[in-house]
Amino acid sequence: MPSNNLRANLIGRIKMEDVNALCLLCKSETDCKEELYQLVSDTDKRVAVNALWILTHFGKEEDAWLFMKHDDLVDKALAETFTPKLRITLQLLLRQPFDKDTIRAEFIDFCLEQMVSCAQPYAVRALCMKLAYKQMHHFPELLAELKMAIDVLSNGELSPGLKSARRQVMTLINKKLKDNVYEY
Repeated sequence: MPSNNLRANLIGRIKMEDVNALCLLCKSETDCKEELYQLVSDTDKRVAVNALWILTHFGKEEDAWLFMKHDDLVDKALAETFTPKLRITLQLLLRQPFDKDTIRAEFIDFCLEQMVSCAQPYAVRALCMKLAYKQMHHFPELLAELKMAIDVLSNGELSPGLKSARRQVMTLINKKLKDNVYEY
């Protein structure tokens, strides 16, 4: 895949070999990372989704670069209406740390709302559940609220993936509550 016109290479379907080639290129060139990240906001939904998909294949070193985009990714998730872009943006956020001092209440609320929304696909709901835990585990009162929301969710019909996410998050919550371990 030629690197001289990144956007042109993301217009159609891209193959895994193209993803790997772009990840390798971006590993060595910060400009490539920045250009790829800018394409996440492209008006062509295919280009934007392809750019996001490539970002999910970054290694740990490139993920660290993406941490600088944390607030912007949260803003993008909050505003996104196109489900494929939202799902991939949430996947990227799940790989990022959520520091106690920088947690945004509106993103916690968003995750809780999407987690219980039957209008959202199961993948978005599961990712929001995990992201809610990632943010709320710092605070005992919020953790109890998350546990109640998940208990309410359990009354409905859940997909196998959502059941698995629920089980994983409930295990983490119960361990945290049992150990009463909080970073103050």
